[in-house]
Amino acid sequence: MTVDEQHPAAPQDPAQRITFFDTTLRDGEQAPGITLNTREKVEIGLQLARLGVDVIEAGFPISSPGDFEAVRAVAAEVPGVTVAALARANEKDVTVAGEAVRDAERGRIHTFIATSDIHLTYKLKMDRAQVLGAARDAVRLARTIVDDVEFSCEDATRSDVLYVAEVVGVAIAEGATTINIPDTVGYTMPNEFQRFLLDLYEACPSLHDVVLSVHCHNDLGLAVANSLAGCQVGARQVEGCVNGIGERAGNASIEELAMILRTRAEALGGLWCDVNTPEITRSSRLVSRMTGYVVQPNKAIVGRNAFAHEAGIHQHGVLANPLTYEIMDVHSVGLSESEIVLGKHSGRHALRNALEELGYELDRDELDQAFNRFKDLADRKGRISAADLEAIVGDEMRVEAAGDGYTLREIHFEGGTGDEANARVVMGDTDGNVHEAASSGDGPVDALMKAIDAAVGTTGTLIEYQVSAVTSGKDALGEARVVCEIDGRRFAGQSVSTDVLEASAIAYVRAVNASRHAEHGERIAGGV
Repeated sequence: MTVDEQHPAAPQDPAQRITFFDTTLRDGEQAPGITLNTREKVEIGLQLARLGVDVIEAGFPISSPGDFEAVRAVAAEVPGVTVAALARANEKDVTVAGEAVRDAERGRIHTFIATSDIHLTYKLKMDRAQVLGAARDAVRLARTIVDDVEFSCEDATRSDVLYVAEVVGVAIAEGATTINIPDTVGYTMPNEFQRFLLDLYEACPSLHDVVLSVHCHNDLGLAVANSLAGCQVGARQVEGCVNGIGERAGNASIEELAMILRTRAEALGGLWCDVNTPEITRSSRLVSRMTGYVVQPNKAIVGRNAFAHEAGIHQHGVLANPLTYEIMDVHSVGLSESEIVLGKHSGRHALRNALEELGYELDRDELDQAFNRFKDLADRKGRISAADLEAIVGDEMRVEAAGDGYTLREIHFEGGTGDEANARVVMGDTDGNVHEAASSGDGPVDALMKAIDAAVGTTGTLIEYQVSAVTSGKDALGEARVVCEIDGRRFAGQSVSTDVLEASAIAYVRAVNASRHAEHGERIAGGV
C-alpha cells in the first residue's frame, strides 16, 4: 500500500475546490533583498503555471517602470492562468494595472485600501467615509477595464467587522468578483479568524455571491493554519507564496497548503485543489535560486530534511514500510532524482533536450550562451546534473537582465592562514576599458570586494553574505548571494561557480551594476 492509498482523496465536489492565488512575484518580491528582473519573473510565472496555480499576481505595476514591464511580460507570455496586477484604490494605480494585464488570457485587477482605524489615522490620514468612497470608485473604474476584479481590505483582521462589511458590500455592488480578507500583520488566531469571517458573512449577505479569499501573513507562524481556518468557513481562494517568502516573516506557504489539502482532504470536509504537486520541488528550487532566499533544511515539504531519516529506528521503519514515518510520498512533491546527466562531450542537441525537459525553451542566442557556460562547467566538473543546468540557466538570466555594466575578467589572491588576505581584480566595462585594482582585507571575500570598489570607484558595505551548494559532492556548484548598501540603498547580487570566491566576486559586481542602473527615487511598496 502506498502513502496515497493510505490517505485517499475525498470525492471532489466542485463547491469545495480551493483556488490558489500565488503572489510570489508581488508580495514575495517585496521581501528584503529580493529584486526579480523581467526574465526571471516570466520564468517563475511559467513554472507557476506548470505547478497549476489558478492566479498569478505578477506585481505592482505603478511601483516602477520595471515592474510594469515585468507584469506586462508575464501577462503576455504565461498561458492558462489568470494574471493579476496590484493597485491602490486610486484612478492612476487602477488604470496602470489594467494596462499591464491587457494582454493576459485572463486579466485581473486587484485593488486594495486599508480599513483598520490605525491605518486610517496614521497611514492614509482619511476618515471612514473617504475610504468607503475610494473603494467604491476604484472597483467601479476597474470593472470598466476588466471583468475580474479583486478587492482587499488591508489590515482587515484589526478592523471593525461592521465597517469592513460596509466597505465589502459597496465593492460587491460595484462589481468586485473576489473579496480578499487579509491578516496583513499576521496577528489573528485561527478561531478568531473564523469568527471574523462568519460575522462578516452575517453582516454582508452579498458576500455569499462572490469568491471569498484569505491572505495570511506568518508573523506568529500561523499563516497556513489561518488560511485553512478561513477555508473551513467559506473562503474558496487562498493566497500565498512559494517557500512562504514575503514581507517580514512571509506569507502562507503555497506548497504546504497544497499538500495539506492533498493529504488531509477528508479531515477538511473534502476541500481540494488542482495544484500539480509533483512540480512543487522544482518550483521551490527555482524560486530559491532566483530570489537568493535559501530554504531552511527543516522546512515542511521542500526542506532537504523533509524526507530524511537519520535515527536508526526511523531508517529501519521506513525501509520496512514508508508509512511508518512518511505521511507523504516523496514522488508526490517531485522529489525523485532526475535522470538528466550530461558530460563534456554532450552537444547542443543534448543540452537543448535536457533544458526542454526541465521546462526551459531557449532561442538560438540563449542556447549558445547556455552552451558556452555548460561546456566551461563540464570541463571543470565532468558530469552535469539537472540541478547544475537549472543553476547555470538561472545565472545566465541574471547576466542577460543586468545589461550594461562591469564584468569580472580575472581575480588573483595572495595569503594564507594567519596572513593578511590580498586580492587583485581585472574588470571590463561595456566601452572596452579595463580597470585593475588591488586591496587587502581581513579575509579573501573582504579583500575581493574592496578591490572591486577600488577598480570601479564604488564604496559598498556588505550587509548579508551567503554561500550554499547547488548540488552535492566535492565538485558542487557554489551559489553566492550578497546584499550590500551602496549610496544609501540596498542591492543584491547572486552568482554560481565551482569556485565560491569567484561566485562571491561576481555576485558583488552584479550588486554594483544594479546600483548603477537603479532608478532615481524609492520604489513604491505596498499591498495586503
